[in-house]
Amino acid sequence: MRLPHSAALLTLSLFAAVAFGAAFAAAAARASTPVLGTVRLNEILAGPAQDWDGSGVFSSRDDEWVEIANTGGALVDLSAYFLTDADSVRRYAFTGTLAPGELRWVSGKMSYDWERATGFSAVGLSLGNSGDSVLLWQRVGADSTIVDAYTYRSHEAAADRAIGRDLVSGEWQLFDALNPYTGTLTPPGNHCAPTPAVANACGGTPVTPTTWGRLKTLYR
Repeated sequence: MRLPHSAALLTLSLFAAVAFGAAFAAAAARASTPVLGTVRLNEILAGPAQDWDGSGVFSSRDDEWVEIANTGGALVDLSAYFLTDADSVRRYAFTGTLAPGELRWVSGKMSYDWERATGFSAVGLSLGNSGDSVLLWQRVGADSTIVDAYTYRSHEAAADRAIGRDLVSGEWQLFDALNPYTGTLTPPGNHCAPTPAVANACGGTPVTPTTWGRLKTLYR
């Protein structure tokens, strides 16, 4: 039986919608599972309570920060990498290269300036203090893939606590020396200070609590 022209078009449209929906769902499923590479999230501070970016003024927006690391053995071109929080809206796109073992630190102010310059809604990193996710994406051709992600809870985002990867095990730890955590949730506090733009050292030689602003003065 031959369908009327309008019915045939409707059938084709429904088929295309179903096919598109299936393709989108498959792509979303692929994107939701991180494909780990050598560039990884390394440390996150979502609840600043002091001037971490060294601007001279405290800002709950500007003083949030995220750090990434090159854990591989080769130089990486960062131009394909960008950060989002749980809403998957771009908050910052990287530039330049990252050498083996090198870190790259991004503050909320850097994110805000990038958003303004590129036409995105200027809100900074937008890391929620009651819990949120930080996603590291990589563009591959026309697609973008999540290459690393971390979802934190409210006790990890309390004032001046950072979440960072242990240098040896790679497990996430709570760097809580500036605001000790006494609860029972995981991860527990490791009694070490956040380490912006330097390796996540903890144990052995005591770590002196510091801020990114103080660290920058050492290299002026």
